[in-house]
Formats: sequence, structure tokens, C-alpha cells
Amino acid sequence: MARAPTRLIVNADDLGLHPALDTGILRAHREGIVTSATVLVRGPSAEEAVTRARAQGLALGVHLAFCTRLPPAAPASHVPTMAPGGLLRASWADFAKAWLTGQVRREELELELASQLRRARDLGADVDHLDAHQHLHLLPGVRPLVEALALREGLPLRWPDRLPRVSWLRAPGPAVKTSLLSLLARTAPRPPPGVQRVSAGGIFEAGQLTESALLSLLESLPPGDFELGCHPGEGRPHVPEDPAWTYGWQSELDALTSPRVRARLEQLGVELTTYGALAAAVPPAVASAT
Repeated sequence: MARAPTRLIVNADDLGLHPALDTGILRAHREGIVTSATVLVRGPSAEEAVTRARAQGLALGVHLAFCTRLPPAAPASHVPTMAPGGLLRASWADFAKAWLTGQVRREELELELASQLRRARDLGADVDHLDAHQHLHLLPGVRPLVEALALREGLPLRWPDRLPRVSWLRAPGPAVKTSLLSLLARTAPRPPPGVQRVSAGGIFEAGQLTESALLSLLESLPPGDFELGCHPGEGRPHVPEDPAWTYGWQSELDALTSPRVRARLEQLGVELTTYGALAAAVPPAVASAT
């Protein structure tokens, strides 16, 4: 029997958060292997970034935001527990603590998620999937709300469920966070019928996706449908919404535009694709999207 294909979405997060990130993402699409991006709809440069992305045919999803000091998409007066003081909370940990201790109203979170998707479309994005900034859609109680939105809108959902690797031991902090995300993803109940979860990797390597790390990830892909998350950008921008943030944006851009990476993808027979193309196609015989 013929081996099922490996189909890979390479998705760049945080479009719209900073012009240097937007420029890097768009270059990684034009000159590299990025096939998709997710937009932070209330990011300072979101409107221009969506316009530029559409002009060069970059597929777009929504990077649902729960934190990072962004304004809410819903009127701030309608979501006071989501955006105290008119901004989303500073960090993923702040939101997680507030949500898990009952400080955020469920109905406000539902309104904000729907408002972010609506704003993406108002900006001109032809939305083809959902994911979440800092993967907070995996939190207990948040997951059903995000899956309900995905079901209503017929949108696939990123699912960071890749198993830990021995190489993660070199960085215990990211390893713990990534392993926890994988545990939450793998122990979650099955999704409602009609919700497509696409297995995602690159979470541990976020911000440090060098050429060697990227090649290693590609070598490990089995048959099926997958997403690889990435964070390209130009230079070392200062992001006012998260001033302590110091990802290796430029090194990720260099890796994603590397001729060696492109050549290895072709040698491995990996097909680059988008969420929209996957949704329109018949699933392969061996899939990891459920």
C-alpha cells in the first residue's frame, strides 16, 4: 500500500503586532517556506499587515489573544473582566491565573473571541483557521468555547500535541511548558463532530527555531497533516506590548528562507500546504488531525 503523504502548514504567529515582525513574516512567505500566518487583530500594525498579506496571497488565520496588553476587540466596557483597565492582561500566566480562579466571566470571553474573529474579517482577512496566542485555548473551560467557535465557523484549530523529545532536556523551562501543553492537548476530550484539530509542532523551539532545529523537526515528521509554528521577524524589535520579549526573530527568518531547508523538504517529499487547502481536500489515509 502506498505511503500516505506528509502535508505541512508552516504558520507564522503574531502578524500585526509590530512592523518588523510583519515584514519578516511576509518575506518568509515570499522567499521561504511559510505558507500561513495568524493575525493579532488588535495589534498596532494589524490593518496594514492584513492588507499586505492579502496582496501577496498569504493565507491567514486568527491568533486569538487573551493577553499581551492589547486592547480588546469587543468594547472594553462589555468585557471588564477580560480587559481590566481597557487592556488584556500582561502575560499568559496572568490570564491563566485569573481564568482558573473565576475572575474572568465566561460570557465575556465568548464575546471577545467572536469579536476578534469578526474584526479579522472586517480587516479583509479570509480566515482559514484559529489558534491562540500562548496556546491558551487548551486551558480547562477555555477549550470548549474555542471549539464551539471553530464549529460554528467551520474553521480548523491548531492542536499542539507533539510528544516530548530527548532534545528538550537542554532547556528545562520551555520543556516543562511545552510538555504541559502537550498533556493538556492529549488528555482533552474528543472534539465535537465537525471540529478539525491539526497536530502542531515547533512549540518548544518557539523563538529559537534555527536552521538545525528546523531540519531536525522536518526529519521527524511522519505521514499525515501537521502544522509547524514559527516566529520570523526582521532584526531585534522592541515590542512595547511585551517589553521583556526577546525571541530570535531574525534567526528564525534566516532558517525559514534557507535553501538547505527548502531542498530537504523536497528530498523528504513533504508537501507544503495551508489550512484552507487541507479543509478542501480529502484527508490522507494516515492523519493526525483529530
